[in-house]
Amino acid sequence: MTSTDQPLKTSGAAPVVLGGEPRAPIAAEQWPRPAGREMELLGQVVRSGNWGFDGPLEAEFEAAFAAYQDARYGLCVANGTVALQLALEALDVGAGDEVIVPALTWQATAAAALDINAVPVLADVEPGTYCLDPVQVERLITPRTRAIIPVHLYSSLADMDRICQIGARHSIPVIEDCAHAHGSRWRDRGTGSWGALGCFSFQKFKTLTAGEGGFVSTSDPALRERVYSLRNCGRRRHGSADADWRPIQSGNYRMTEFQAAVLLAQFDAFDGQASQRDLNVGRIEAGLAELPGVAPMDHPAGRTRISPYEFVFKFVAGEWDGLSAGGFRRALEAELGVEVDRVNEPLNAAPLYLPQTKRRYRITSAYWDAINPKRFDVPVATQAYAEGVSLPHKILLDDDAVPVVLDAITRLHEHRQALASWENAA
Repeated sequence: MTSTDQPLKTSGAAPVVLGGEPRAPIAAEQWPRPAGREMELLGQVVRSGNWGFDGPLEAEFEAAFAAYQDARYGLCVANGTVALQLALEALDVGAGDEVIVPALTWQATAAAALDINAVPVLADVEPGTYCLDPVQVERLITPRTRAIIPVHLYSSLADMDRICQIGARHSIPVIEDCAHAHGSRWRDRGTGSWGALGCFSFQKFKTLTAGEGGFVSTSDPALRERVYSLRNCGRRRHGSADADWRPIQSGNYRMTEFQAAVLLAQFDAFDGQASQRDLNVGRIEAGLAELPGVAPMDHPAGRTRISPYEFVFKFVAGEWDGLSAGGFRRALEAELGVEVDRVNEPLNAAPLYLPQTKRRYRITSAYWDAINPKRFDVPVATQAYAEGVSLPHKILLDDDAVPVVLDAITRLHEHRQALASWENAA
């Protein structure tokens, strides 16, 4: 660490929850935030009359973002969940097929498989990254496995070397869920370019956003044509030279030109923001490694750039004299003035992943039993839910926030016994 990365010397003052004086919130600027050209480009769309899909701004953004992520092609779609569903359908995954997904992810990763009548198979994650464990993937492969979906989660990336090797060995395609990883790179190659297809979300909290929207990347021209057709009611892409193309039953999963305008404007600032996030992740991780009571996530050699959706680290329970992870999160939130959260609950216990609340999935009794998430045991994902601490990505765009975060954790640890008493009395 440089001298500017060292935690500030604590004054000995009490933490905020123990009556200490609150400091100014860090990273106070709102998110999303304008990048500059939003109003200009939105006005251009209004005047053009081209308000729907396949407009010139959408084509410009698709080409620019696909190239930025090192993919040959990209297609804008309605949202990130739809991106995953269309990627699966482009690979002809469907009824009764098994799709391996990590147990620690937002429910959409598994729901996309459910909604095409496939069976989501929940695999545990690696303790050092909270991403899909390749050992567990290998263990769960059966003759019915038709796709593997690693998720680049929070401030970690899935091990694409090992996962792609497993997929190639078993002839099973890999789909990357990159909803947390715009601008991130594995071995200096963009996320979304390693698997057969990559899927991104532009929902309002994401690091690149138009409020809603999604994106599918691929370097396979045939998959490009299939995704285009699937997103556009089964139609053929204008200008397609694919002699083997056939109409496909599908629906409307398109994006509008208004969203493309916002994304183009946001993209102007994105690379600089991604570099700043990567730099500040490294600063915070280095600082956390020197502090008691907390631990950074692993930084595998393959992770050459990280522009995370949220920054995550671990609470080490045995070093806090009885203060729980929940108490720590509440106390840290009071210190920083920004939301401090936990990671997602594993899908075998997640409150929003409830396949058996919908009659549409009761196709057969065997399928009904297969999609029951409670049949999976995922101890590492369960532990992650207990120990993970999540900070919003906007703090990574505030260089001054780094020492404040480290100082706040130091202060809390110094007062850990009093904090444990505070929590027990609550």
